[in-house]
Amino acid sequence: MTFVHTAFPARVVFGPGSLRQVAAETDLLGVRRALVIATGSARQAADQAQADLKELFAGRIDGVRQHVPTEVAAAARAKARETNADGIIAIGGGSAVGLAKAIALAGDVRIIAVPTTYAGSEMTPVWGETADGSKTTGTDLRVLPRTVLYDPELTIGLPIETTAASVANALAHCVEAVWTDKANPITETTAVEATRALSEGLRATLQKPQDIDARSNLLYGACLAGSALAQAGTGVHHKLCHLLGGSYNLPHAETHAAVLPQVARVQAPSVPKAKARLEAALQTDDLATGLFDLFRQANIPTSLRQLGLTEEQAEAAAAKFPQDVDEILTRAWTGTRPEGAAR
Repeated sequence: MTFVHTAFPARVVFGPGSLRQVAAETDLLGVRRALVIATGSARQAADQAQADLKELFAGRIDGVRQHVPTEVAAAARAKARETNADGIIAIGGGSAVGLAKAIALAGDVRIIAVPTTYAGSEMTPVWGETADGSKTTGTDLRVLPRTVLYDPELTIGLPIETTAASVANALAHCVEAVWTDKANPITETTAVEATRALSEGLRATLQKPQDIDARSNLLYGACLAGSALAQAGTGVHHKLCHLLGGSYNLPHAETHAAVLPQVARVQAPSVPKAKARLEAALQTDDLATGLFDLFRQANIPTSLRQLGLTEEQAEAAAAKFPQDVDEILTRAWTGTRPEGAAR
């Protein structure tokens, strides 16, 4: 066995009530002027963090948009300069963390992330920015949050449809982490455990949306999913979703749900051992159909057509992509249940 594994430095504080540690963790990092960034749904949590920061609070940004448009990133960087911020508290979903990363990419600031969804991007050094209908992504250790506070109490009120879509996003990190060029036994084991936690957590949350243990399981799975992606990198699935999101402004998490089962149908057979481990974690006998059925059970859209993509746009996206993805996009557009189920 031969492989290379890079573990990224990050401090994780996990548990109900972790939001109350924001000020202490900010001080521990040596941050003296903290800029708070919050998504609309996280304003109450941001208000609490702002009050707790006291003299460490430097300013606030509430205007957050998905895919980090260039003009939004530029305004946020200007705000960081204006307030002389040396730290950022990003509270909310991937859009808040993404905007914090855009600032860190251009300046010397330290990020503390407080995720309220399950994407897992807070555990990665991956950044993305959109301009003129094109999304650019990259990897840079400057954007990796130094500390992540996981507080399941902040996710209890997350609507079930948003919860399910966010879990689909996290599962995409797990599944793709087993077949990239940088995948290794450690990332595979991380991805498998994340898949178990996410699938079990989602099923339990569908039954009891306010169950703190189920919500904790989802955040734990999201943390592992992000870690697996950070180390294994991305492949055809994420690149295709970034193309669709950047070019046609499709919702990020839901796009993953529509595309992932179709990519898994094509890619997963190339890694049979990892495929079998993921299937066991997902409690299915076929990875692609297991994902598709789980998303259907959670009422997540499983076709790009449902998300507003036209057939002509799907064809145009396939033509732009450097690999042959015609069949994947055709099936993702129609929402066809993947073939190959053993049952």
